Amino acid sequence: MKTQFKGFKKMNKIYKISLIAASLVIMSCEIPADLNDNPNEITVSDVDANLFLNGAQLANVIVQVSHMNRISGMYSGQLVGYASLYSNIYGYSLSTVESNDEWSNAYVGVVANTRHIQASAPDDKLLVGITKVLEAHAMSTLAILTGDVPFSEVLSDKDSPKFDDQKAVLDGCSALLSDAITTLSGATSRSEAYDIYYGGDKDKWIAAAYTLKARIALIKKDYASALTHAGMGISSSAGDMMYIPRGDAATPNGDKNLYWEILNGSRTGDLGNAKEGDRSYLIDMLDPAHSNYRGNAKTNEEARYGYYSIDETSSSGNTGVVEQFEPQPMVTYSENQLIKAEASARTSGFASGLSTLNAYRAWLATGGRLNTNHDDATKYKYDAYVEADFTSGGMENSDGLGLTKDQALLREIIEERYVSGFGTYMPFNDQRRLRGAGETNLIPPFPLNTPTATKHVERLPWAQDEITSNSTVSEDPGLYSKTAVNR
Repeated sequence: MKTQFKGFKKMNKIYKISLIAASLVIMSCEIPADLNDNPNEITVSDVDANLFLNGAQLANVIVQVSHMNRISGMYSGQLVGYASLYSNIYGYSLSTVESNDEWSNAYVGVVANTRHIQASAPDDKLLVGITKVLEAHAMSTLAILTGDVPFSEVLSDKDSPKFDDQKAVLDGCSALLSDAITTLSGATSRSEAYDIYYGGDKDKWIAAAYTLKARIALIKKDYASALTHAGMGISSSAGDMMYIPRGDAATPNGDKNLYWEILNGSRTGDLGNAKEGDRSYLIDMLDPAHSNYRGNAKTNEEARYGYYSIDETSSSGNTGVVEQFEPQPMVTYSENQLIKAEASARTSGFASGLSTLNAYRAWLATGGRLNTNHDDATKYKYDAYVEADFTSGGMENSDGLGLTKDQALLREIIEERYVSGFGTYMPFNDQRRLRGAGETNLIPPFPLNTPTATKHVERLPWAQDEITSNSTVSEDPGLYSKTAVNR
């Protein structure tokens, strides 16, 4: 619907009914007994506000871990496009139409639904707080990936909402997260079936909001603020915000890992990372037999090599990160702890950064994110590092590049973010941030995807639907135009 990209003027009756239908179909729910007494008079007010929550959350899943996420993986050395559409995208031929679904889900699926919840249940602090986190999550993701985006005039009376400056959008999202934290602090947790992320646990939502604030601060290179926010962020993997597939194994389609779904459908053979002779840089880094292996006397990556390897030829052959019921990460302890590690190293010194990194490695040494198919303690080791490992000639500073111990530690933290961040936007965001800061010596040196390419991608495109319908813009800036935070 074109109205979704025209400032979202007051929704008409048809659009209201479509929102109701989408929310009711998403998961089984209690429908009011008198809802169909007069089906010609159905309005949004006939449906409980919380019924719109899972619709907003599933729309956010599309924004975070679907098509654009896979594209970012191809542009950060983690995935390989082998055939058809993904082969073209892998070769940097990316059309603006490829962003349409994520933009639609962000603005219609997340923002329109969350604003409706806020308007119809203003005194429900739990729901209002959750919806503010969801909106900030979706909008900050679009801004980080693409640059300037509509924000301040969304759902206003403007036919063509202006594109706000990327930094202003990120500041606005951080402020929205602060509002969410305040609102949630005054709320009471309750069992909430329509909250498919955290089940109504306000403390988990608060922690996730702080991690998102830390993410935004890190993107802006405000490392002191990133450290402060991460200190109140997700403190264990039990607080991870994940998309958890809840489908039935006997049903071919339905609620499954989104990557598994495309390999189980028309994209079989098109996208993966472990095809012999054409593997991703990430997989080479984790392969003990490869020259790019990142392991050492204190680090064994064999288990993660198996877990992250994706067989592009068949969904049934995947038992790791894209197994059909494998959760997909959105905001996690891994991200929060590694924000703390980097920000600590930059602001508090070497010892603080090393201690925080070692705390994360201790978690990895318990099996970390590995699922039961790959949690074999004989195939992983993450012993604590010491200062000597990072001084010149140490195991983490032996390649003759002349790094100081502080630089070598930062490089190891960024490399860990590159590995742990698989399936999220973290690797793509980091390499753009560090290039913008002139710190290319910290970025894992993954190659360009084609022999004719001369530089890495700086952003993902705006949606073609938005460009077509919004008179404030005429064309996308292109893949190689740096966004404001990375200039």
